[in-house]
Amino acid sequence: MRISNVKTALSSLREQLINHSLYGKIENTEDLSVFLKLHVFAVWDFMSLLKALQQQLTCTTTPWIPVGNPETRYLINEIVLAEETDVNLKGARKSHFEMYLDAMKECNTNTTLIDNFLSDLSSTKNINTTIENSTLDEALKAFLNFTFKTIETGKPHEIAAAFTFGREELIPNMFTEILTKLQHNFPDTNLSQLIYYFQRHIELDEDEHGPMAMKMIEELCQEDDLKWEEVTTISKEALKVRINLWNAIEKQLQPKASFILNN
Repeated sequence: MRISNVKTALSSLREQLINHSLYGKIENTEDLSVFLKLHVFAVWDFMSLLKALQQQLTCTTTPWIPVGNPETRYLINEIVLAEETDVNLKGARKSHFEMYLDAMKECNTNTTLIDNFLSDLSSTKNINTTIENSTLDEALKAFLNFTFKTIETGKPHEIAAAFTFGREELIPNMFTEILTKLQHNFPDTNLSQLIYYFQRHIELDEDEHGPMAMKMIEELCQEDDLKWEEVTTISKEALKVRINLWNAIEKQLQPKASFILNN
């Protein structure tokens, strides 16, 4: 019942994302490259949300002791297993982020932007400094800042809210829209790994990870009214920063703006 109330509160923002005009603007390989170069950051920072939840809800240090609810531990560990070590199109074990990078390279999309960002992060060892000093679009910076600000709260139910309602629950519908456009607009382009990535996410999130994440939210919030309010608030913020990111990518697709990502 509480989950239904959260979904109702998010319905308008969710519909804006599922029906966003961005999807119809990805008309050629140049447009696709612009989208991939920015969206890959959302693929990457998702893993930090996931690992933050694993750290909060399970024991990841030694000596090991049982932490929290065994059901919740199972749910998050199952999701980590698939996201961090899934099987790619060729049958090899890879994270979904690594699959996405492979897909970018297959369709001749430069990965320099994300590569340089992660290189800088390795040097600074500070995500906030790396974001601030980067030349990324302001909407993308805001998207990343939201993710890591949420992680820094250390509140499992808020991290789970951003993870569940900002990502897992949303992805099947959102990725279905993207996948439909890819298959329609690029019938002669080799996008096999990219299509596999989207299909795999739709399958996992719709059938397994989405329901698991919902159960995790319920386990974490129980009957605590304040936690449910915070879940709704964080979830709304998560959807708003995604909408702003989609708006920013759409602007990049304007003819005169494409040079920004081609350096």
